[in-house]
Amino acid sequence: MLIIGSHVSFNSKDQLLGSLCEALSYGANTFMFYTGAPQNTIRSKIDDNITKEALQIMKDNNIDYSKVIVHAPYIINLANNKEDDKYDFSIRFLKEEVKRCEQLGIKWLVLHPGSHVGLGVEVGISNIINALNIILKDTSVTILLETMAGKGTEIGRNFAEVKQIIDGIENKNNIGVCIDTCHLNDGGYDISKFDDVLNEFDKIIGIDYIKCVHVNDSKNPLSSHKDRHENIGFGTVGFDNLLHVIYHPKLENIPKILETPWVEQNPPYRFEIQMIKDKKFDPELKNKVIC
Repeated sequence: MLIIGSHVSFNSKDQLLGSLCEALSYGANTFMFYTGAPQNTIRSKIDDNITKEALQIMKDNNIDYSKVIVHAPYIINLANNKEDDKYDFSIRFLKEEVKRCEQLGIKWLVLHPGSHVGLGVEVGISNIINALNIILKDTSVTILLETMAGKGTEIGRNFAEVKQIIDGIENKNNIGVCIDTCHLNDGGYDISKFDDVLNEFDKIIGIDYIKCVHVNDSKNPLSSHKDRHENIGFGTVGFDNLLHVIYHPKLENIPKILETPWVEQNPPYRFEIQMIKDKKFDPELKNKVIC
């Protein structure tokens, strides 16, 4: 079964219900959201009544809530402990995000592993492991480490680094991976040979750790380490290669989430999702989005 959706908004008034309604308007059967702005600490109180209403509508529309994803905010950096107060803040804030996921009944929380900011990869990985072991001591939420493009001092730029983090996690039941097609491309993994990429992932980490796929084309060539998303079929990865990822039998029943850029301040997701369902590239997609 194709489980496809996109990033959607989450506001203080409508909360999960607003996120769901936006996803339904795109023809999606899953979605991903931040529980607050990704670049600040402002968070509204979760309204359980709104959550219950959203859950009933999901049930009426045959949306599997266990496939809905939350993304952790960008301001969290578990790899950097140069300053104790900032490192402690990242741990505390991610703990709070985990608690918000628990209250919402969300199982999966995608996390950028972090940047070592000059400390070195080994120190950065050690910091991430230490923080995650604190956070994952007692929770029902699984944190999914996102594969990164390798921009700057990002950690998670290759499967070996992700594997090293997972190896250090005490609670293996609550750790997983989110692969991102743009990040893989920019990090040096050729999506046109995705079977080989997936086999390499399985050999190094284990394919069962993949719990989410971010589906994005890339504005950049292979191994650019830049991380600039493009709309589906309009980038260097290409429509057919992305379609192969989306419909790959080894990734069946894993949610596929679009994070492609808006077109002149308009969301493209309804058109991209339909294009994916039709399995046919539409070169006029961007024009349709802005009409």
